[in-house]
Amino acid sequence: MPQQFERIAANPAVMNGQPCIRGTRITVRRVLEAVALYPDRDELRAEYPELSDSDIVEALEFAASALDDEVLPLEAA
Repeated sequence: MPQQFERIAANPAVMNGQPCIRGTRITVRRVLEAVALYPDRDELRAEYPELSDSDIVEALEFAASALDDEVLPLEAA
């Protein structure tokens, strides 16, 4: 069953349909970039005061859910 995200919305009329933090124009991609750029959460909050910790966590969960978790068997050499 696909995971439901309460804080992530994708609307074709907002940011060309890119997944955003609900009620903002901050894309999930921008949140991920900000987490990488500002590893100190206080600096991140100073740059993006409209983001809550829950927004950040859900953006990370959303990104992780988009990655394929398939296990591929290795052939014997």
